[in-house]
Amino acid sequence: MSHVIVEDKALEIIRKVLEESPKRRFKEAVDLTVVLRGIDLKRDPNAKINEVVELPHMPKNRPVKIAVIGKGDFALKAKEAGADEVLSLEDIEAMAGNKKALKKLANKYDFFIAQADLVPKIARIIGPVFGPRNKMPVTLPATAVDKLPDMINKLRKSVRIRMRDQPLFHVKVGSRDMSPEEILENVKTVLSVVERKYEDPNKIAKVYIKTTMGPAYELPIVYHKRR
Repeated sequence: MSHVIVEDKALEIIRKVLEESPKRRFKEAVDLTVVLRGIDLKRDPNAKINEVVELPHMPKNRPVKIAVIGKGDFALKAKEAGADEVLSLEDIEAMAGNKKALKKLANKYDFFIAQADLVPKIARIIGPVFGPRNKMPVTLPATAVDKLPDMINKLRKSVRIRMRDQPLFHVKVGSRDMSPEEILENVKTVLSVVERKYEDPNKIAKVYIKTTMGPAYELPIVYHKRR
């Protein structure tokens, strides 16, 4: 867990965000922006963060939607585990060359899980559309089908941290109906990923938090002396 955030002051600010941001007619998310320093993405593309992170507390404003691609017991287990949609190999093959249908499918779900032995057959179909959108499926061997319910539950609590062309990223860390303490735990979880990636907490320059349509507030962070 991250030790960059000044917890007591951060809690005060998160409370302020939840209490003072203008109320909307829909359930707003709580979004985090992390700005980094000393990272040259042009020189080192591997410095980008692109990672799925399980949060301690699931945001409540919008459920994470998951589709599973599989057959036989894999498809049956997916249905029993509450997947939002279960697709067969034939369903995917029917979309071959239909970019409109593939885009609609990619945009409809947050995460995809695929039976591993089907991936070579579906990758050439979905890859050109799913790849750029960061929606390529998480894979699971058919022999590990009993792990599918846990994988679905884990992804339901997960967000993707994705850095594009600049050393910063935006990610959902909660919803307005969550407690400040829950949101803070989620914030710390996200920041711990950054610290682990760069092995230097001082790479974190600024951290901002806001509701979907509210003003941004800066969270206080601690700078660590190098040993």
